[in-house]
Amino acid sequence: MRRWLICVCGLIWLAVPCLAARKVGSWAVAAQPVRVVNGSPLLIEVTPPRELKSLSGSWLGHDVYFSAEKNGHGWYGLAGIPLDEKPGKYSLELHGVGEKGEALSFERKLTVAKAKYKQIQVTVPAKFTEPSPADLQEIAADKATKAKVFAGVTPQQEWSGDFEPPVKAAISDVFGTARTFNGQTQSEHQGLDFAVPQGTAVMAVNSGTVILAQPLFFEGNCVMIDHGQGLLTIYMHLSKLEVKPGDKVERGQQIGLSGGTGRATGPHLHLAARWQGIYVDPQALLALKMP
Repeated sequence: MRRWLICVCGLIWLAVPCLAARKVGSWAVAAQPVRVVNGSPLLIEVTPPRELKSLSGSWLGHDVYFSAEKNGHGWYGLAGIPLDEKPGKYSLELHGVGEKGEALSFERKLTVAKAKYKQIQVTVPAKFTEPSPADLQEIAADKATKAKVFAGVTPQQEWSGDFEPPVKAAISDVFGTARTFNGQTQSEHQGLDFAVPQGTAVMAVNSGTVILAQPLFFEGNCVMIDHGQGLLTIYMHLSKLEVKPGDKVERGQQIGLSGGTGRATGPHLHLAARWQGIYVDPQALLALKMP
């Protein structure tokens, strides 16, 4: 992990231990991206004042799982900010266990700013805004399936290195867009759309384990990958699935072909990123410089 000893462009904060922590030196906490906003993923890099056997954290009521740096005594973990989170300063709490079993703790306030997201009108087949009784049954079954899949949070890191785009294509719609479907149903776009034609190869953005690969009512043919540390990526509207639950995949491995299945206005790839139930901006995730 890189070590910075000065504040650069608002990215790095150096601090002394909080009152509850043992005064054994200073902690260094670095966060990406530079400007943290509602809907943003967050990479937290920590250099504790002494060697630790373990490090855990708490952020916005969620556990943060940290992995130890392979060469050095730094730690890093992923977190996220909900799209509806209000601007303000929020506490990141860190709890470490030293080599002799001693407990160390530290608290840092991080500022969350408000992002600006656009609004659009979208027209889709009527069944997606006025579902039939049979459609409602399918939607309910899908909801139960997703709840079961989402219930498992893997603390162990499976991702490695930077996250890479699933396709090489222009972005057709961004995260956070407020959408009105058929003039009535409103929702927020919780992913990133890539303008690709039918049958384009779709790749895993990083290594992980496939936890779902099946058709769903709204998502169409869908693949979900667990990358560990509470992070999932979701690939929607595929025309073909090429993986199954339990498969281990590597970054850049083909997992399916793009399409227009589910609630889609035409062929494209929708990529979503989900951290412990919080949908975060995939474009920001792809931009993070990982340890």
